[in-house]
Amino acid sequence: MAVSFDLFGTLVAVERPEEPAALVARELQARGVDVPEDWQRRYRQPQINAPPGAEVSMPEHVRATLTESAVETPPESADVIEEAVLAAFKTDVTTREGAVEAVRTLRDRYPVGILSNCSVPGLVEYTLSKSALEASLFDTVVTSVDCGWRKPDERAFEAVARELSVAPSSLVHVGDNPETDGGADAVGATVALVDEHSLDSLPAFIRDGRPNNP
Repeated sequence: MAVSFDLFGTLVAVERPEEPAALVARELQARGVDVPEDWQRRYRQPQINAPPGAEVSMPEHVRATLTESAVETPPESADVIEEAVLAAFKTDVTTREGAVEAVRTLRDRYPVGILSNCSVPGLVEYTLSKSALEASLFDTVVTSVDCGWRKPDERAFEAVARELSVAPSSLVHVGDNPETDGGADAVGATVALVDEHSLDSLPAFIRDGRPNNP
């Protein structure tokens, strides 16, 4: 058996930007990248066709938006765009009460990982570095931008189960969103939502309350 945690809203709280387009534009301009006057309108439009459930990398979306706007983006600008996007989404991080204790208690008995929807490369790692959760507490960190699939797509849960070396049906996934995290049901995993099972009570629930728990 293994345990995967959602990150945002489950283990940490962050302030989500109200105007991400404006923040991205500011960071691009600070790095010498021009943005069109109608940037916000263009930013809000899908630029990349992706199959259902697939994640679209935010830097790729931004690059496609610039290209569609006739802004020249040479290959060497890829790192600049990625830096700008990451900077735009950095924010204060608050570790949720009971998160560290829950992860530490569970990792003493089971493989433990993170499965997070995030389209910004590096943002999950940055968030962990600013939280009270040490990266070494987790056996793996799987993000949608890295594995290519967003929860509730089954392939996201299969990816983290594979990284934790268990069958998906042997996974307990802890999250805060019944629509996204609840998708673990489709692969036979057990879902533990934090509004039903507090972080403080998670170890006991997983140890004693999970059906067929070894």
